[in-house]
Amino acid sequence: MDNLDWNQLKAFLQTAQTGSLSAAARKLGLTQPTLSRQVAAIEQQMGVTLFERVGKAMVLTPTGLDLLEYARAMGAAAEALGLAASGRSQAVGGVVSVSASDAVAAYLLPPIVQRLRVQEPGIAVEVISSNALSDLLRREADIAIRHVQPEQPDLIARLVREARACFYASEAWVQAHGHPRSAEDAAHLPFVGSDRNGQYLAYLRQYGLNLSEDNFSCYSDHTVAHWALVRQGMGIGAMMDEIARETPDMVRVLDDVTPVRFPIWLVSHRELRTSRRIRVVFEALAEGLAGKG
Repeated sequence: MDNLDWNQLKAFLQTAQTGSLSAAARKLGLTQPTLSRQVAAIEQQMGVTLFERVGKAMVLTPTGLDLLEYARAMGAAAEALGLAASGRSQAVGGVVSVSASDAVAAYLLPPIVQRLRVQEPGIAVEVISSNALSDLLRREADIAIRHVQPEQPDLIARLVREARACFYASEAWVQAHGHPRSAEDAAHLPFVGSDRNGQYLAYLRQYGLNLSEDNFSCYSDHTVAHWALVRQGMGIGAMMDEIARETPDMVRVLDDVTPVRFPIWLVSHRELRTSRRIRVVFEALAEGLAGKG
C-alpha cells in the first residue's frame, strides 16, 4: 500500500467520474483494455473491490465510494502541482490551449494566432472549439474566451470589450424577400433557428420579434453551421458584426431592432498568469479581440 501507482489511481478516479471504462479511457488517452488492467491492478493491490459491472456501466461499491473522496483529493493536489509548475515556467515556448465558442474559434482567432506565430515562433496555440465553459481549474484549457463573467475566485479575468450582434440575411435572400427593417416587417419571414425547445424563440421575442416556430425554415445550435445556413439564403440570423463584415454578400436587416450586446472575457487560472508563455498569448488575445470591435 506504500507504493500506489499514480496511473492506477487516475484510472480509478476517471472510471468513477465517468461511470464507464470506455469514457475513462478516452479521457486518459488509453485503450480500454489498458485502463481495465489498471483498475484491476489497483483493486488487487488494495485488496478490495472498487467497482461492480452493471451492463456497460461501472458502479462504485460502498468501499469504492469511501475511497473516492481520498482519490479526488489526490487528483486535486496533482492538478495544483501541475499549475504551480506551469506557472513558474518562464520559457517563451511550448503549447498554450485556448478555448472559445465555435464562431470565435473559426472566425476571430485564426488571424490572431497567425500574428502571434510570427511574433513568437516558439509558441504553438491549440484552439479548442467548444460552446461549453472549459474547466480551467482542471486544465481543460490554459485560457478561455467567454461571454459570461467567471465567478470562481481562483480565476483571473479581463473584460476585453462589449461585442454586438445584429440580424443579417444573404443578398439573394434580400432580393427575394425585400429588406425588412422593423420587427413588424419580420413577422411572416423565415428565420434560421437555433434549437427546437423554444429557448431561441423566447430570446428573439425579448427583442420585440413576434415570431412562432412556423418562422423557422431550419435549425442549428452550432453557430458556424447556423451562419452557413443564413449565408445560403435559408432565412434571417444573428451574427457578431465583425464576423458579418468579413462575410461577403451579407446584408444587415431589421435595422430598427435593438442589437444584441454581450461581453468578451479573457479568463485564465491565477497561477498560469505567472507563466511567461501564457502571459504572451493572453496579451495577444486581448489586443487582437479588442481590435475586432
